[in-house]
Amino acid sequence: MRRMPMIGLALALSLAACGSGHETASQTALQKRSDTLAIEQIEVNWHKASSTKDIDLMMSLWAEDATFTAGTTTYTGKAQIRDFFLTKAAPFKPENHWVSDTPEYKLRVTVDGDTGTLYFQCHYVDVATMELKNVVAADQDVARINGRWLITKSVASTAILSP
Repeated sequence: MRRMPMIGLALALSLAACGSGHETASQTALQKRSDTLAIEQIEVNWHKASSTKDIDLMMSLWAEDATFTAGTTTYTGKAQIRDFFLTKAAPFKPENHWVSDTPEYKLRVTVDGDTGTLYFQCHYVDVATMELKNVVAADQDVARINGRWLITKSVASTAILSP
């Protein structure tokens, strides 16, 4: 039995994958939806990490050379960002027993190829008293790096409490 040369096989697979323009549009839409859900997962894991004080989970969300601005200070790289969360971030302080949540209607995601943006608010509620303790907005640039969506730039600010 004669084998098809590798170039012929690659060409056949390429032509089969092309399909009609309708399939390409569907595939593009499906990829965008998949990327949007993956970026939204950053927000989910952010809240899980801050609610459980899981610094390793928090740091898994960041690119190696990411920047994080809180107030007037910018932290560069995962080591500085990690130090911020461990020493300055109120949700990670041992005396605070807060649960972090975000109103779904305030979540915003954009995707443009391998880059995008993510905006959400963190509403921190004291577990014992059920009082709202802090509200912070996170405005982030994200990128697909080695197949994973990661934060490349984040700016924390006071959130506006409106729909």
